[in-house]
Amino acid sequence: MRRPLLAAAALTAAAALVTGCGRGDAWSQPHPRPSAVGELGRGFIAPAASPAPEATITPRPGSWSAVRPSDDFRVVLLTAGDDRPTKTLVTAVREWADHERVDLRTETVSDVSDMIPAVDRAIGMRPDLVVSAGNDLIDALATVTPNHLSQQFLVVGAELAEPTHNVTSVDWSGASFRGEGLGMSSAYDPASFTAARCAAAVRAGTAAVLSGWTGIVVWVDDF
Repeated sequence: MRRPLLAAAALTAAAALVTGCGRGDAWSQPHPRPSAVGELGRGFIAPAASPAPEATITPRPGSWSAVRPSDDFRVVLLTAGDDRPTKTLVTAVREWADHERVDLRTETVSDVSDMIPAVDRAIGMRPDLVVSAGNDLIDALATVTPNHLSQQFLVVGAELAEPTHNVTSVDWSGASFRGEGLGMSSAYDPASFTAARCAAAVRAGTAAVLSGWTGIVVWVDDF
């Protein structure tokens, strides 16, 4: 009569071990390649020609709205800075992830010396996409991203000066920081980082990546 109880106890212990391993181990397992659910609307990409690498496109407002990620889309939010624009971007990413049921993890950086290691840690989680929020990360991303071309990145509210095909940015008038070497744009305006614009930027950028339009800048003055 004790064998069933022992077997049950063993199963319970095994389940506890699996649960105790944490979510990090789950991401190390293979999963279906993510894809776009839905299609970009007319006006997202000019029909005459595909954008060249590093080109800037200005999609029609809302032309990205019908695109969402497939199930089990894994995203790392990489963020640095406690300024209001960065906080607004972080909130927009988290709300998008919650609405779309994205499997989201966050890597928050508080030390300048930890910027590059933090990007490496984000890549090491094996996400489908790394989303960056915060100007402080731009120089670190410019250093690391060319060495990890199979990893997709989305930079929101800033851009790299010379992005590789795996780095997509979303920008607008009032944003577009491109690294310390180039300084802050004279048009930089923290007030332009509104909740509505940041939410639109996250959706437009993720829609571009999911639809295969990467290595470009998506400009969202109008949304």
